[in-house]
Amino acid sequence: MSTAFDPNRFRQALGCFPTGVTIITARGGDGGDVGVTANSFNSVSLDPPMVLWSIGKASTKIAAFLTATHFAVHVLALDQEPLARRFATRGIDRFAGLSPARGLGGVALLDGCAARFECRLAFQYQGGDHVILVGEVLTFDSSEREPLVFSKGCFASAVPRSGSFASQ
Repeated sequence: MSTAFDPNRFRQALGCFPTGVTIITARGGDGGDVGVTANSFNSVSLDPPMVLWSIGKASTKIAAFLTATHFAVHVLALDQEPLARRFATRGIDRFAGLSPARGLGGVALLDGCAARFECRLAFQYQGGDHVILVGEVLTFDSSEREPLVFSKGCFASAVPRSGSFASQ
């Protein structure tokens, strides 16, 4: 185990933990749609139902997310990698050509996801170079679609194994 702290090696080590890929959407203060690709999504609590995600303080979209009353988390399906790339690209209209439905607080809702959570912003916490946003889940839906995964710097698929952890 190395004692020297190397940020690049730290990032590589974090990449050994596969995560789901999400797009978070909200309504900006100007009424416009904002959305970002994020893999920092996680559950917090079942009672009350809460989730969290984090956004980098250097993000050009941070002000919209910090002032929004609601946000939606879209857990992307395996075939939605192009959408993940689109919402991770800077300097483009990420919603161009899309006709999203509207959810709570007017947030854009994307179709075809593995799961989707509509949240009311409950808490914000400082976390180094990120802000952690905790949302109370007000409604959600899910499908049987396989989720898109991110691991070791690449998009991937999760391979289901037989048996269920919850029932063992």
